[in-house]
This record gives sequence, structure tokens and C-alpha cells, in this order.
Amino acid sequence: MSSSKTTTNHDEIRKWAESRKTKPSRVKGTEGKNDEGLRLNFPGYSGEDSLEEIPWEDWFEKFDREKLVLLYQVETKDGEKSNFNKLVSREGKD
Repeated sequence: MSSSKTTTNHDEIRKWAESRKTKPSRVKGTEGKNDEGLRLNFPGYSGEDSLEEIPWEDWFEKFDREKLVLLYQVETKDGEKSNFNKLVSREGKD
């Protein structure tokens, strides 16, 4: 099954990310700006040079402050582990 899921649960996000060796990150130079540029970095993939790793605590603080939700996929339609993810705004954001 390749359906997507959404979550704001910190433990669920961290478990999904760590099972894929993903690091909590932000785009370099975005600290303190309105858009923190949060990302989940898959080391070895493109864009790595523009990201800086940050502690999970900081990542989740910014995630909650920006009222984000993680849209993610557990596995592809072929049953392979999926890395698909996207940070999107929560509905009803003030």
C-alpha cells in the first residue's frame, strides 16, 4: 500500500526519520527568519550542502511554532521503504 499519512506527533516523526537515517536539518542561513527552512536530510542525496543539522529539540520547536505537519509515506506501491516526505502547513493556521 502506498498511501500517504500525516502526523504532528514528535515520536512518530522521529521514529520514521531515524529508521531512514534522516537528520533533522534546516536550510543554511534561515535561522531566526519567518521561514526556518526545516528539512529532513537524507545524507548522500542532493541538497546536502545547503543544509545544516540541528538538534531534534530545536527542529520540533520550529515545527510546532510554524504549525507544520509531516506528510509522509511508509512504503512504495511495490512494498519498498519510501523516503517520500513533505512538510506542509496545518489546516486552520492563524
